[in-house]
Amino acid sequence: MRFLADMGVDVRVVEWLRRQGHDAIHLRDQRLHRMPNGEIFAKAITEARTILTFDLDFGEIAALSQGKNVSVIVFRLHNTRTPHVIDRLAAVLADSAVALEKGAVLTVEESRHRVRYLPVGGTGGNP
Repeated sequence: MRFLADMGVDVRVVEWLRRQGHDAIHLRDQRLHRMPNGEIFAKAITEARTILTFDLDFGEIAALSQGKNVSVIVFRLHNTRTPHVIDRLAAVLADSAVALEKGAVLTVEESRHRVRYLPVGGTGGNP
């Protein structure tokens, strides 16, 4: 899978994704740390990348994306230490890879995650 990490996500998460065989980049890698959210979203669409973020705005942007095929993983964690973020991300990827490929917003919490297919109210092609 292809990922784009927002500035709030530790670069070690991107390094872990790369070790797992994913194509992952961080905004910091490309010196885009001041890029506005709308432009980050457009970049993710153009490059077919799933956005990794702690910023709730991306869930709203995705909901208003009018069916553009992009996915967002929003971390809503109390424990934001990198090893915990990686553990939660590993569980999400194992469970929700198909949803991410179809276009969804995944909200990752401490002990669960929720999937909302895009467009909002859609089923991602599932009955």
